[in-house]
Amino acid sequence: MNEDQTTIDRRTSRRRTGRKAARTVLAGAALAGVGLVWAGTAQAAQSTAKATPTCKESALKATFGRQLAGGMNHQGVVISLRNLSGRTCVVRGYPGLGLENASHKAVKTHVTWGDTWYARDPGKKTISLKDGQSVEAVVAWTHADTGTSGAVHASYLEITPPAATTHKTFAFKQWVDHGDLSVTALARHIDIND
Repeated sequence: MNEDQTTIDRRTSRRRTGRKAARTVLAGAALAGVGLVWAGTAQAAQSTAKATPTCKESALKATFGRQLAGGMNHQGVVISLRNLSGRTCVVRGYPGLGLENASHKAVKTHVTWGDTWYARDPGKKTISLKDGQSVEAVVAWTHADTGTSGAVHASYLEITPPAATTHKTFAFKQWVDHGDLSVTALARHIDIND
């Protein structure tokens, strides 16, 4: 082998070594990138785990607001749920409703989610409530008064916050046709059709 050939072989060897080193650096960078993506995913998982909790029934104070009356035997009420937990929590969706008789026994109740006689349904939205903030929903029903076939004479109304398993009970001395109630989703404010 002559001297020129040896020089060319050395240069080729250096280029191969350089390329190999460059590939090693690129592979290392790619692995580091995967590590960063994994770290970002882990941080996202941690932040999701620390997400704002759902409001528990015990954190919310339920009250009746504006009483709603109308023609054609329609009646309704605005209900409010106020966060009194001392920290931020979230609600989403529709409150659960149930009728009880004077002995606090559940009576057959049918609840329809959506528009009511008094208000358009705002739709399901996740609402973050700071301590002291509230949301509302509109509950509506018809009543043909006493003696009508299928009319339920209720004495109490159960209100269950979304995602809760316990309810609050309120005096609700109303006749409700067939035990049918309709309710809007919870919202910060619902416009009433006057």
